[in-house]
Amino acid sequence: MILPITLSAAAAAAIINIWLAIRCGQVRTAEKISMGDGGNEKLIARMRAHANFVENTPFVLVLIAALELAIGGGTALAVVAGVYMVGRVAHGLGMDGGSMAKGRMIGTMITLLTQLGLAIWAILTALGH
Repeated sequence: MILPITLSAAAAAAIINIWLAIRCGQVRTAEKISMGDGGNEKLIARMRAHANFVENTPFVLVLIAALELAIGGGTALAVVAGVYMVGRVAHGLGMDGGSMAKGRMIGTMITLLTQLGLAIWAILTALGH
């Protein structure tokens, strides 16, 4: 069985993961920091944005896949996946502060609400079968 929503979400997540890693590498190169964070606040923020993505995204992808298997996907699930990815980009940019600082809060809220919503959806789906 092909899971197009899960495949698309996982592909988007991989691209965002690479982008977040490159952003860390840019600071490492500019500041000549090869190991750790060197106490550099910008690198610390970018590393946390990357780590936060890696900490949260597996739960979202597993829930998307489980729901797609259980209910066959649908527009609502695809929209949730897309909004989650946009939220993660906003969070990554927001971690740099400045004019994009609100992106951190927006991305955090989207992440938490996505996980909660998917978890409730999964529980209700399980109870309904």
